Amino acid sequence: MRTRVKICGITRVEDALAAARAGADAIGLNFWAGTPRRVDHGRARDIATTLPPFVSVVGLFVDPSQDEVAAALDAVPLSVLQFHGREPAAFCRAFGRPYLKAVAMAPGADLLESLSPYDDAAGVLLDAPPSGGLPGGTGRTFDWDRVPAALPLPLVLSGGLSAENVGEAIRRLAPWAVDVSSGVEARDADGRPIRGIKDAARIAAFIAEVRNADVRPA
Repeated sequence: MRTRVKICGITRVEDALAAARAGADAIGLNFWAGTPRRVDHGRARDIATTLPPFVSVVGLFVDPSQDEVAAALDAVPLSVLQFHGREPAAFCRAFGRPYLKAVAMAPGADLLESLSPYDDAAGVLLDAPPSGGLPGGTGRTFDWDRVPAALPLPLVLSGGLSAENVGEAIRRLAPWAVDVSSGVEARDADGRPIRGIKDAARIAAFIAEVRNADVRPA
C-alpha cells in the first residue's frame, strides 16, 4: 500500500512547492489563532492556488465557530477540513466537505468510544496529547502500541514523526497516511524547530523514508 503524506503547518509558498516537488499528497494550512503556524486567508489562498494539480489542501481548525470555517471556505480552495478540538460530529459534517477528526492519545482515553460519533469522517488523525498550549505540532510522539489493530476509519498518524522514525511507524501500524509538521521544520542555532518555516531537505528526506518503508514492509 502506498502511504499518503501530508506536510502540515505550511506558511510560505516556497515550502508548499517544496512539499509538492518532493511528492507530498497534501499540505495543511492552520487557521487556529493560537499557533505561530497560523496563516490568514490571503496567504492561505496564495499558497493553495500556487500548488500543482493533485496536491490536496487541508484546512486545520481548533474549536472554530461556524462562521470562521465558512469564511475560510469562501476565501481558500480547501479540499478537506481537519478538526483538532472538541468539535461535535454534527458540526464537522455541517460544511459538506470531507473531514478528518483529530484525537489526542491522552493516557486512559478510549479511542473507539471517542470515534463512534464520527463514523462519516474521511479519517481519524491520531496525535500526541497537547503540550505547551498547542493541540498539535508539538514534536512529541505517543505510544503506538495503544493504536487498535482495527480502526473504523482510515488512520492518519501524526505526533513527533520525522525521517528518523516514520519508517518504523509505517512498518508497525501501516497507516493510510502520515502527517508531519515540526519534524520537517528548519532549526535555529540551538537545534529547535522554527515553527512555520519548513526545510526542503527535511521534507525530501521524510518522504523518501516513507517511500522506502512502502516498498520494504515489515
